[in-house]
Amino acid sequence: MLHPEPHPAEVVLLTRRFRLRDSASIDTYLATEGYQAFRKALAMTPEEIIEEVKKSNLRGRGGAGFPTGLKWSFVPRNSPKPKYIVANADEGEPGTCKDRLLMQYDPHSLLEGMLIAARAVGARAGYIYIRGEYRYLIEILDRAIEEARRRGFLGRNILGSGMDFDVYTHSGAGSYECGEETALLESLEGKRGVPRLRPPFPATSGAFGCPTVLNNVETFCAVPPIILKGGLAFAELGTPKNGGTRLFAISGHVNRPGVYELPMGFNLLRMIHEVAGGVRGGRKLKAVIPGGSSCPVLRAEECDVAMDFDSLARAGSMLGSGGVIVMDETTCMVKAAARILRFYAHESCGFCTPCREGTRWLATVLTRLERGEGQPGDIEVVRNVARNMLGRTFCPLGDAAAMPASSFVEKFREEFEAHLEGKPCPAEEVAIHA
Repeated sequence: MLHPEPHPAEVVLLTRRFRLRDSASIDTYLATEGYQAFRKALAMTPEEIIEEVKKSNLRGRGGAGFPTGLKWSFVPRNSPKPKYIVANADEGEPGTCKDRLLMQYDPHSLLEGMLIAARAVGARAGYIYIRGEYRYLIEILDRAIEEARRRGFLGRNILGSGMDFDVYTHSGAGSYECGEETALLESLEGKRGVPRLRPPFPATSGAFGCPTVLNNVETFCAVPPIILKGGLAFAELGTPKNGGTRLFAISGHVNRPGVYELPMGFNLLRMIHEVAGGVRGGRKLKAVIPGGSSCPVLRAEECDVAMDFDSLARAGSMLGSGGVIVMDETTCMVKAAARILRFYAHESCGFCTPCREGTRWLATVLTRLERGEGQPGDIEVVRNVARNMLGRTFCPLGDAAAMPASSFVEKFREEFEAHLEGKPCPAEEVAIHA
């Protein structure tokens, strides 16, 4: 949800055009410093561009949080093969909906970020891999691409610089697995969307076996402000090693759900109670998943934490894709865990045994517990299956299922035991008396 006015706590940088009339048009973009960063980048060397991105402490906004400038530096400059820029717009993580707004309201910022990346590594073609359910956004992006071509920002000899670069949209088909970068590349090439064994990594062997820069939409959109205003200015907006702002998609039991742009390191409790208007109905906060459904859950007493990659790692969770899922005291944690695991069981590509079998077992056992049909030892089965999945799959989908499953059991074991013993769910009793 896009609110009519930004919250006072927001730092409006990536979202500054969202509320302008015709914000997606190139005329609006050009009137608000659009493509000025790219013009500046044309006067810089590739090494200078990469160094500026490194100074910004920009880390990948798709979930992994890898330093963006460092990632770009891995692309071999003198490779005889063509190079590609790929934007991961396959936003399928439950609880996450921020890239959608960037593409809807400010598509040219994505194109400019990709142009600067192309200048930095010497790429001549780029692809925006977008989830199939975002059909209306494909139309917006295609319109923006055509506008940029007509104004000379895409195509051959861009702005007389001798640089050639063009961008194309490519639709996915609704597979969560294709959000993983190597599965995305397989799908982009017209193959089944399953992960590749790494190394080699995309920087040296990505799209069509060629060097590729692959970043999330929000990551590319952060690049123009970095080049225009300087990497250090961007870095200072956040915390050490976690530069800039972040788009947080806050959902669940809050009074003002929506997407908010806040500094990296913003306190999670402040985010819930001040920015999102507090827990709805005046109920108590019970738990939060801080970065999308694949992240370990936090109990209410653990939520006084800075929302950046390093602070959340120390707290035993992850910043992930920035999808903040808030749960109040009436939430049955067994039901929540079962619902999450049914999603991952459905979305597993089946390529590797630990994920294919592990997600199915986790979903089956948790659903059994949810229905009050649990068997002795089921809780330990969940813990053991999750433990044996971690780090043993071709891609992070196995970990994405195992981490929430084990964290729900560890943090809220009393509820799982109540379900196993046939007792009333503690959350349901709260709901009855609320």
